[in-house]
Amino acid sequence: MPLALLALAIGAFGIGTTEFVATGILPQVAETYDVSIPSAGYLVTSYAIGVVVGAPVMTLLGTRTSRKTMLALLMGVFVAGNALCAVAPDFPVLLLGRVLASFTHGAFFGIGSVVAADLVAPHRRASAISMMFAGLTVANVAGVPLGTLVGQAAGWRVTFVLIAGLGVLGILGILRFVPADRRPEAVSVSSELTALRNPQVVLAMLMTVLGFGGVFAAVTYIAPILTEVASFSASSVPWVLAVFGCGLVLGNVVGGRLADRWLMPMLCTALTLLSATLLLFSYAASHQVAAVVLTFLVGVFGFATVPPLQKRVLDNAAGAPTLASSLNIGAFNLGNAVAAWLGGLTITAGLGYASAHTVGAVMAAAALLTALLSGRLEARQKRAALRPVPLPEAARPEGALDRAS
Repeated sequence: MPLALLALAIGAFGIGTTEFVATGILPQVAETYDVSIPSAGYLVTSYAIGVVVGAPVMTLLGTRTSRKTMLALLMGVFVAGNALCAVAPDFPVLLLGRVLASFTHGAFFGIGSVVAADLVAPHRRASAISMMFAGLTVANVAGVPLGTLVGQAAGWRVTFVLIAGLGVLGILGILRFVPADRRPEAVSVSSELTALRNPQVVLAMLMTVLGFGGVFAAVTYIAPILTEVASFSASSVPWVLAVFGCGLVLGNVVGGRLADRWLMPMLCTALTLLSATLLLFSYAASHQVAAVVLTFLVGVFGFATVPPLQKRVLDNAAGAPTLASSLNIGAFNLGNAVAAWLGGLTITAGLGYASAHTVGAVMAAAALLTALLSGRLEARQKRAALRPVPLPEAARPEGALDRAS
């Protein structure tokens, strides 16, 4: 794999850390601003909404800028957003900083996916994409647990200062390793949006919303679930988050490898296992060993869907891959926002923290049904393409009419 993928992974590491670390420091933030845990959960929701809105906006703004330059500029905005979080005097300003940082997320991974796929042979595209996303998964093994530890020991503001520093490293890596590319020709918005007319692209994005949303329904409230339901100490939360991160790393590697060979079968299998794991988690969350094992499996099955879903969008949006890729990253975070909101509703309704896992199980099951529908439509299209088209009578070879009669 080219060194440029390492540079992309560095940026992804910083972005992954800031996205997921909010779940580990949720109680500390709630205490600082005297808000409830569900209200503090808006740290996750606001970030996710910012990704959804920022993905197409930032991508279209960058259509006349080289991909390398745009990636570096996006990381600059990321640094500014996290710096604002670190000094936020009140909760609304903290949310504003989260939104500013999130605006870079979708475009970075969308543009980065295209760059990564172009760096390797066609049969290794999913593996290259998973290599870039490895930065995000490793963030959950190292960045998020360390950020949570720092937040508990030195204050959550220090966590965001360190994340801003990661963004600076990301900028340096991109400038050093990502190959220069030409400034693209002017691209019209209408031409970029043509990819959305493909039903398979829309269905893939719907799978993304529902499938990864299922993961975040559980992960958003993982800290209070571990401490209030499973009776873990607060100091144990970072280590369980590291276990979750290990699951993400494994799922990313397996998903990337298998997606190059058996994309849809692997995707359907992962969604089935994810839904079953989340449902079991909702009943077994009070048992510490089960909670740790199931947290790991949620990471494995949840992130195993990411490379195939991203590759499926790229394969079906050849005419406008950058925007479609960015929109799919936005779809991941739209699922995160919806899941965090629905999980917060069930918790506020008095159903308990573990009820968020039930929400996730239902969302993952809906993603599986969407995947089956997508596969069925694709098979029907292939059969139609192979079916011979009858020639008009005037175009038949001489004597064909007599033989037919």
